[in-house]
Amino acid sequence: MRAAAYCRVSTDTEDQLNSLQTQRQFFEGFLINQGHTLVKIYADEGISGTRKKNRKQFLQLMEDAKAGAFDIVCVKDISRLARNTLDFLESIRALKAMNIETLFITNNMTILGNSEFIPTVMAALAQEESANTSKRIKFGKKANAAKGRVPNFVYGYDKIKGDYFNLTVNEPEAATIRRIFRMYNEEGYGASKISSQLNSEGLRTKRGSCFSQNAIIRILTNEIYVGRVVNNKQETRDFLTGERMCHSESEWLISSKPSLQIISEADFEKARETLENRHNAFKADRQRHSNAHAFSTLIKCVHCGQSFRRSRYTYTNIFVKWVCSGRNANGIGFCPNSTAIDEAELLDQISQYLAGILRNRANITNGIIKEFRRIYNTSETAALNTKQINAELSRLKAKKSRELSLFTDGLINKQDLQERVAAISKRISVLEQDLELAASNVNKADVVGAKIQILYPTIERALAADISLNAALKQIIFKIESNAEGVVSVNFQQV
Repeated sequence: MRAAAYCRVSTDTEDQLNSLQTQRQFFEGFLINQGHTLVKIYADEGISGTRKKNRKQFLQLMEDAKAGAFDIVCVKDISRLARNTLDFLESIRALKAMNIETLFITNNMTILGNSEFIPTVMAALAQEESANTSKRIKFGKKANAAKGRVPNFVYGYDKIKGDYFNLTVNEPEAATIRRIFRMYNEEGYGASKISSQLNSEGLRTKRGSCFSQNAIIRILTNEIYVGRVVNNKQETRDFLTGERMCHSESEWLISSKPSLQIISEADFEKARETLENRHNAFKADRQRHSNAHAFSTLIKCVHCGQSFRRSRYTYTNIFVKWVCSGRNANGIGFCPNSTAIDEAELLDQISQYLAGILRNRANITNGIIKEFRRIYNTSETAALNTKQINAELSRLKAKKSRELSLFTDGLINKQDLQERVAAISKRISVLEQDLELAASNVNKADVVGAKIQILYPTIERALAADISLNAALKQIIFKIESNAEGVVSVNFQQV
């Protein structure tokens, strides 16, 4: 078979790049020995596995797969493909839809036509390792925010190298700021027209880019121009997606900086009021909220994003099908998805799949625990006692703290920080788990087994309650997706 291989390391440190070279050599020998024809090796260097959009070689692999460049994808371990469980499932399902087999060599697993249950759990464990990488950084940021830290780049000001808590007014840029507020408040210009006018005159932002409508709006709403520095407005909610959450005003950290004032309070408030008056706050909710039928709001169209609707067809017998509501209401020009999913057939397939998990629960649980022990219960970890674990933790935390200090002081950027602390955070996470389990005298594999056991009663309850009920399905299914080719993907709720 024509084979492609994918490998990845999360940092570009010397030992990690050596590991990458070792992976390349491994695939070259392994695939040839297996009688495959090696088409290409895709390798991402110094890239985290939490977001697939950042991995250019991985995205190229998926594009080449669509073009039919190979028949099988080989990966050494599940964590090399992704540390984000959702990305992992989307990737293997996309390859499966193209009839491309995915082989995890270290784990001795394949994904074409086989159950996804075990590799999904293993991918979730890999994701959990990455979660600790984003912790503790927030503490340093909040400490500096309380001191009134100012941004590194803000139009209208300059920052003196080595002075991380003060800005000086840039007079030419300050004149442009005053002009923007005047054009908006007095001359009736909108943000889009203001940005076009500035760009036509050759003016550029602090980073040398053209002004955009959003850039103008950010200027009009930035309180720094009236001498107030506001920190802690937002923080990262999810380290996987980068999604940010907004704090309430009571949690904001506000510092008064009169020396930074460029415009008056009256002009700032007038701009804010004008912006609110112009803003259309109404947003139509196009999503239907219903649990009337088995798959209400569960089946989504891959092409237009709208839910499938239930249709009854009567011939000799009555048939119930689910079709794309976007195409059904607006025609083929709106959505190409003509797939009609038979309700009884899909319910039967889901029931059989879940019943199979319950029948094989012992083998599934033992297989996951065995794999967990193989990966995590290394001889090195087993040899460490509590005193040794504490000593190594103290050393690693001190090292990480030094790196965080460089970041909070602005000496290194976020990417540099991630590259420096990725391996440290991973090791700290493992040691902290070892210490916790050692203190409670609990075997790690037993903890994993206990978590898996939670899944089975949920499946039993769903089947007992009548799998055709929408509420029962939503206990175990997150989303079902269907495309124009008739491929139906069932996304189960995570444990």
